[in-house]
Amino acid sequence: MRQIIGLALGFYFRRIEHFHLERVPASGPVLFVSNHPNSLTDSFVIGASVPRKVNFIGTVQLFSFKPVKWLLTQCGVIPINRAKDNPKAMRSVADTFEAVYQVLERGEAVGIFPEGITYDDSALKEVKSGAARMALELEHRHGGKLGLRLVPVGLTYSAKEIYRSDALVNFGEPIVAAEFLAGYEERRKECIVKLTEEIERRIQSLIVHIPRLEEMRVVEGVRSLYLRRLLTASGAADESAEGNARELLLTQQIAGAVSQLHRTEPERVAAFVTKLDFYQRWLRRLEISDETLELFAKKRKLAAVTVLWAVVAVVGAPIALYGWLHRLIPYALIKWSARKFTLEGKRKAQASTTAIAAGVVGFSVCYAIYIGVFQWLFGWPASLWYALSLPPTGLLAHYYLREIKKLWTSLHATIVFLRAPVVIKQLIAAREELIAEIEAVRERRAPGLPRPAPLSPYSLKPWVSGKE
Repeated sequence: MRQIIGLALGFYFRRIEHFHLERVPASGPVLFVSNHPNSLTDSFVIGASVPRKVNFIGTVQLFSFKPVKWLLTQCGVIPINRAKDNPKAMRSVADTFEAVYQVLERGEAVGIFPEGITYDDSALKEVKSGAARMALELEHRHGGKLGLRLVPVGLTYSAKEIYRSDALVNFGEPIVAAEFLAGYEERRKECIVKLTEEIERRIQSLIVHIPRLEEMRVVEGVRSLYLRRLLTASGAADESAEGNARELLLTQQIAGAVSQLHRTEPERVAAFVTKLDFYQRWLRRLEISDETLELFAKKRKLAAVTVLWAVVAVVGAPIALYGWLHRLIPYALIKWSARKFTLEGKRKAQASTTAIAAGVVGFSVCYAIYIGVFQWLFGWPASLWYALSLPPTGLLAHYYLREIKKLWTSLHATIVFLRAPVVIKQLIAAREELIAEIEAVRERRAPGLPRPAPLSPYSLKPWVSGKE
């Protein structure tokens, strides 16, 4: 099951990175406690990332469909009945706890999502006390000698609802359950609350947790404008981290700076938000991105990018057409499943799980039929080469469509520049002023870091008048 799920995840995600995997104990009882932004996929990602079997706890509702029940049982998923599932069957929760205890007493690992729900946004929800109750009760039964450790996990997805996006699995330092047992018999609730708060704090430290909506907008804006510069600067984050892990650490730094400024200099943040809103509003109006605008300052590079995507479009067309002819039916099945089997308000969280399940079934069945027909028509070994061609050309077809969109973006950007050069120059100036403001704050918080790039000579007068 690990190999099958790992293969399915490898097809859906472009890359799954692991940060501090060495923190996971190689043996002994372990309770993984993680945030839960991506439905069943979260279990699959953790289970495929950890070099040992992980038994997960899942709502009993998932076991109502027999094929899914079989799959989950093979994966070691333990069903639990929540109050909202069936209030009359809450006695079964005690049975679930006992099943978890038996697994941990054998020295195995269990995964749990203490928020109790999955969700679309990235902010950590309220952490329930179930994980702490399990850990302390079991450790108490063994007189603090079991050696149970809780390993916090932070899951971050670049765009969980989009095929070939990235995922990051960030492991925290283990929490020793026995260290929270002092006075457990007399003050159980107090000990459970204390451990629950520690679990919540540890998970928050492994993700980008921004509870305030107004701060989230600023963080996203700063990240869009400035993250690429931070990635190339020294001293901005743990330089042992790479890829998505480094981006996460830098985004956490940005979120921390925004939160501090929001408390200490709210007027400065408000002024920045006004400029940011103006800038982003014009980008939406012109239908260009911040990354594309950055290319406007380098006209030759913009032209080179446009020519490059045009060449890719011409050269890759035959292969893409071949791949898409074979992808159309399974792709339509995935789209239909996404509409049919995801819930309103949780579509992003459930999209990848649905796409992986529908993709495994759809592509396997369709490709098997295609190969069977080809074998009947042309025989061996032509059918073997045909079968080997399907997966790579299907993947290339997906990337081809994505690159065609980049070509359109480049062409559209060129047209916008020719039609509204003055506006583009003003937006470039606005962008540079926003970056200069970010640099000023960064320099004050961390003296000695690289100075900001020179400002554009253009001024943006509409900021002064407040008019567009």
